[in-house]
Amino acid sequence: MDATLLAELIAFCGIETEFNDAWGNPTTVSQQHQLALLQAQGFDTEDDETAALQLLQRQLDFWQQPLQAVSVQRQDEPVQLLLQVNLEQANSELALILTTEHGDEQHFKLIPVEGELVQVVVLDEVEYHQYQHRLPLTLTAGYHQLHIADTDIKQKLIITPGRCYQPDAFTQRKQWGIALQLYALRSERNWGIGDFTDLATTIKYLAGVGADFVGLNPIHALYPAMPESASPYSPSSRRWLNISYIDVSAMPGFAACARTQSLVNAPVFRTALQTQRSKDYVDYSGVMQLKLPVMKSLYQWFTEQDKTGNKAQLKAFKQFKADGGASLQQLALYDALHAYLYQQDSMHWGWPNWPEQYRQPQSAAVQQFAKQHKAELDFYCYLQFIAQQQLAQAQQVAKDAGMLLGLYRDLAVGVSEASTEIWANPDLYCRDASVGAPPDPLGPAGQNWGLPPMYPYQLYKQGYQPIIDLLRANMQAAGALRIDHVMALLRLWWVPKTAENAGGGAYVYYPIMDLLGILALESQRHQAVIIGEDLGTVPDGIRELLGEYGVYSYRVFFFETAADGGYISPAHYPQQAMATLTTHDLPTLIGFWHCDDLRLGKELGLYKDDAQLQNLYAQRHANKQRILDSLHGHAFKGQSILPPDYERSVDHLGMDSTLNYAMQRHLAATSSQLLCLQLEDALQMTQPVNIPGTSTEYPNWRRKLSQPIEQWSQNSDILQLFTDISARRNG
Repeated sequence: MDATLLAELIAFCGIETEFNDAWGNPTTVSQQHQLALLQAQGFDTEDDETAALQLLQRQLDFWQQPLQAVSVQRQDEPVQLLLQVNLEQANSELALILTTEHGDEQHFKLIPVEGELVQVVVLDEVEYHQYQHRLPLTLTAGYHQLHIADTDIKQKLIITPGRCYQPDAFTQRKQWGIALQLYALRSERNWGIGDFTDLATTIKYLAGVGADFVGLNPIHALYPAMPESASPYSPSSRRWLNISYIDVSAMPGFAACARTQSLVNAPVFRTALQTQRSKDYVDYSGVMQLKLPVMKSLYQWFTEQDKTGNKAQLKAFKQFKADGGASLQQLALYDALHAYLYQQDSMHWGWPNWPEQYRQPQSAAVQQFAKQHKAELDFYCYLQFIAQQQLAQAQQVAKDAGMLLGLYRDLAVGVSEASTEIWANPDLYCRDASVGAPPDPLGPAGQNWGLPPMYPYQLYKQGYQPIIDLLRANMQAAGALRIDHVMALLRLWWVPKTAENAGGGAYVYYPIMDLLGILALESQRHQAVIIGEDLGTVPDGIRELLGEYGVYSYRVFFFETAADGGYISPAHYPQQAMATLTTHDLPTLIGFWHCDDLRLGKELGLYKDDAQLQNLYAQRHANKQRILDSLHGHAFKGQSILPPDYERSVDHLGMDSTLNYAMQRHLAATSSQLLCLQLEDALQMTQPVNIPGTSTEYPNWRRKLSQPIEQWSQNSDILQLFTDISARRNG
């Protein structure tokens, strides 16, 4: 390909050809990988003339619009308007109407050429000018609209605050909480998977020992027809909830419905229920086989209430469906159609593999299915209604118990290719590439997450509405939101499907200032604290920018090392951060100390050779010694974290309760505003939640906690640990 044309294409698509890797080494993306990414974005890289024409069409699509589709501006700056016109239109007067989100209108007129000329381009022999005007307006933060009178040309004008929400209470003391995988909660009453009632019970206990929040894995909607597709980070829809978390016994009518009681009291059902409770790993298919028939029975009972009363709940459901709009109906339609097709043929794992007539939601076949299965669609809407109610109730329990934040939710970085999000909005996603990560300490071979990325330009053309909707949905019933892979606001590592491995990709840039502004606006409106998972390859200056916008950094103890290899004192962590010892992608404390993750990685073939593995073992040994040195070298209010006579060499030191809890107490003294510990470590568990870079090789997202809440909540050692943590956070 011609070098000039290639450079223009690369620049237009926002592809980064040079970057510093996770170890700080300069890296250049090969031309082969550059071309592969251009192909993934729809350019014909085999024919320069065709590629040039494709580029021209996309450029004209932008420049031939007098108003940009969306403009994001800060509330503390003058309102600016960019007008794009060809040379002949530069002196033509334009009448504009501003409509605020409250419906107020302001009218004004502008002549483009009277503004500041900021850019000139010539496309297809036509000269286009871009002029900037300062508007005589004062706007509150929110979503407004500009449009040119007597035309359908409109712009979404988003005015944003300069920072995300931070509670006033943050100035008075520091907070802490526990992260858990909701599915992993065991109890003597659940149906084989943790549910919203288990969550509420856990919240009550943790609030009682001084915790301020409970962090959840993503609870996004998955696939009821294929329960084993259980990764919370490969969802079907990030706007809706995973219905497997519903406590069926808390649904309306459970005790009153004779038909339901007959189902759940049948000996075969009770035996199956006990089997699911006793399993150490969640059997998603078995759980749904128990829950769905009972849910359908209770939905039928609910619909019968038209004749018997309960008008308040019926009215609330009707309002819920109205508020959910097309997105809710889309999810219900997908789930119903997926179940219908998957029962016929297990090859119909998702819409890309469905019969042709069902691959577009607007098709006649899909619409006919919707009409014929209206009640089933309504059933799936009802399950979302119940899930939202039960989640909100859990958050209310947290607030009533005195937690400052309550639920701390997690927003996944993308959706799977088979998702309802992509089925409903295929133009937004690049299905010829996947999101991932270049080689880094977490994934030495790089990572391919199998999640099609959004096209930045399509996201802009849609007025950023998909992002707005995601943020709004995930800030519901939450005091804080974790943005998984927050670097996605700036750039994502795209791996073309043609690449040999995850390293065969490049970074593609996104409009970070616009996205940060929207994040700040929604954060303030929902009063949700934002934590950005800023691990991996982070460009210079980005953490500082996120900090300016009030986004809390994510500091993992194992990664916070100094130049000499020692561990940074938690007292020196940044204040605007959440500190944590480990994460769902890392081994537990015991697993780390005993190198269980390295042994498991060898069994699963995650290392390129034995030399790499031996190097990791040597590094781990050195890290453990540094950790032990840190624990012996620090004290809290004059009291040593470890007993004075505790072993000082790791050569023959196994992890015990003393060391495990000492590490958690050590981090509790962090200067960071937020501290998040893993429930698995309090229970002294060994097996990890997830092993990055694996799918079927390890039972990711299935391992339950080792004890039910009825047992561990009575453990005096755990109570003492959490009491000590609270004392250190308040000290």
